[in-house]
Amino acid sequence: GNICRSPMGEAVLRDVAKKRGLDIFVDSCGTAAYHAGEEPDGRRHNISIEHSARQIQTSDFTQFTHILAADDSNLRNLERVKPKNATAEVCLWGSYLDNKPITDPYYGGINGFERVYQQCLSLSNAFLDQVANDKKT
Repeated sequence: GNICRSPMGEAVLRDVAKKRGLDIFVDSCGTAAYHAGEEPDGRRHNISIEHSARQIQTSDFTQFTHILAADDSNLRNLERVKPKNATAEVCLWGSYLDNKPITDPYYGGINGFERVYQQCLSLSNAFLDQVANDKKT
């Protein structure tokens, strides 16, 4: 879908990286085109999200260094469409912290979006801790 978890994760990761003084390119997409072209869901934490929903493209697997899946279903879909020449590391975003999926808040209330924000914040820090440390060694 690409209107809830992934655009929030994109915005949070970009914000955390910026606060750390890291210059990284972050984008998000869905494994399906359910909401292609739509704006992110308005029930989000008070964070600026400039995004238009899109579906993953083959080129994403070589353009990006990491492709982070919100849950196991999306991870399976990513692995299914990953081309043989992929250079991006494809994994569950939660693998950088607690191996937990990010629950889809779409059918829930505002509390679900707040939980997703907090989880994205923790995952962003864990991801950047590991990626920044890997680049230093």
